[in-house]
Amino acid sequence: MTGMPEAGLYWCRVTHQRLLPFRHAFSYRVFSLLVDLDALPDAARRPRLLRHNRFGLLSIHDRDHGPRDGTPLRPWVEAALRQQGLDDAGHRILLFCFPRLFGYVFNPLSVYYCYDAGGRLGAVLYEVKNTFGDQHGYLVAVPRQANRSGMLAQHAAKRFHVSPFLPLQGAYDFRILPPGETIGIVIRQTGPGGALQMVASQTGRRAPLTDHSLLKAVIRHPLMTVKVIAAIHWQALQLWRKGAAFFRWSAPPDQPVSAGRPGNATASRNREQTI
Repeated sequence: MTGMPEAGLYWCRVTHQRLLPFRHAFSYRVFSLLVDLDALPDAARRPRLLRHNRFGLLSIHDRDHGPRDGTPLRPWVEAALRQQGLDDAGHRILLFCFPRLFGYVFNPLSVYYCYDAGGRLGAVLYEVKNTFGDQHGYLVAVPRQANRSGMLAQHAAKRFHVSPFLPLQGAYDFRILPPGETIGIVIRQTGPGGALQMVASQTGRRAPLTDHSLLKAVIRHPLMTVKVIAAIHWQALQLWRKGAAFFRWSAPPDQPVSAGRPGNATASRNREQTI
């Protein structure tokens, strides 16, 4: 799995399906950016409409990610890779996320794609946030013999409380299509007994990361941040009205990043056929 992708804007659809103890589903359209962490600070290497650590129509701020203290993101990702013995995967790091729009953003999930010097995807870091202001990361290595079709299966034990309507105990199965002309992320959450509880996905098609495409995105989705935050709370209200159980908030782990492992692609495909 080689060939480093270019930065881009992705027109995406986000879907959520809750399967237990009842079905509840919704979807909406958004746009996301794929940016090179090394190019962000250099104004000459990014569109004029996209600001870095400054207010703008569209912007990406270091304090929204990683250590969330405003320091550069690359050293934080490199430290996480080093702790898992994945130093070689930090040659080029691409961040997939929502940008700030008119100064505001909420990223339920941001993804770092980490490539080695040969252009091989060596690791994926999933950065998960909840509406309580907490964050946790799941870092998963990509084996050299990864699926040649481009699809990756990955797994991580759930260690971070996201939704108050799902228990902390459980696991995530990730199935991803790394960035290219298209991108895909599917997350299946299983409960303590292994039952499939929730499926969430984000899929998209790439457009060049230019001022023209950014302006088009703002015109199409001027209230995207509001839509994302409102959708989260509206769907929570619907779950409460349907009688979903409520689970108390739990403090995030002391370690900001935990390790996952490569998953079973065949098992992932079989589970997908049952949904």
